[in-house]
Amino acid sequence: MTKQELITQIQQKKSFLCIGLDVDLTKIPKHLQNHDDPIFEFNKQIIDATHHLAVAYKPNIAFYEAYGIKGWSALKKTIDYINRNYPEIFTIADAKRGDIGNTSTRYAKAFFEDLNFNSVTAAPYMGADSIEPFLAFKNKFTILLALTSNKGALDFQGLKTTRGDELYKEVIKTSLTWKNSENLMFVIGATKAAYFKTIRAIIPNHFLLVPGVGAQGGSLKEVCQYGLTKDCGLLVNSSRGIIYAGTDQNFALNAQKEALKLQQEMEIILNENN
Repeated sequence: MTKQELITQIQQKKSFLCIGLDVDLTKIPKHLQNHDDPIFEFNKQIIDATHHLAVAYKPNIAFYEAYGIKGWSALKKTIDYINRNYPEIFTIADAKRGDIGNTSTRYAKAFFEDLNFNSVTAAPYMGADSIEPFLAFKNKFTILLALTSNKGALDFQGLKTTRGDELYKEVIKTSLTWKNSENLMFVIGATKAAYFKTIRAIIPNHFLLVPGVGAQGGSLKEVCQYGLTKDCGLLVNSSRGIIYAGTDQNFALNAQKEALKLQQEMEIILNENN
């Protein structure tokens, strides 16, 4: 998928909603527990109910790895299902990988070639040679952790460097010098909405993946105030607030209702900003 194809989908759906497929077997409806593949069946029904409202799906890989081979198989089936039935959807492997060159190349092949994701999240701590192997893949995107939404984010990300800027700013600025940096997106947490104006001064046109709206308390309106660009430039993620909106036979319909609320709010914001 190209950046323009993602922008076109946002325009057509009037949405920049990303739904996190973080499947916990202890939380899915009981009637699915006896299914041959309850993880995939849960995902399939969520996807079928919400694909017209979302532009992206983001499985958190840990929720699949935790179930071993069965979990990995369910992940593969989920992505194959999206690619086959809803090829316009942008897929994100929330894997937070990052290692020395050879290892990163193998991670990239796993997610971009074998599983055929459109993008993968990566940790920048090990520097350019740990990220550039991901960036080498044409029409694939690497979403770099920059300023996250978790409670301890500023333990390190907010520290001042010897250059005078906070670490998260140095990460963003330095990454722009890497080869194929046009294939970068950045994770910026919705709970850090006050930082978006500063971040947009550094990266005015890159897409931002924004977790933290919903269960974590982030405000969509505040994120968009400074985060929105002429091409939208945002993928706002909601996971638990959508996929666990219901626990009975109507769970997918309840997920659709919660996704619709966010999509309608997004449509208003997009219209207000032309």
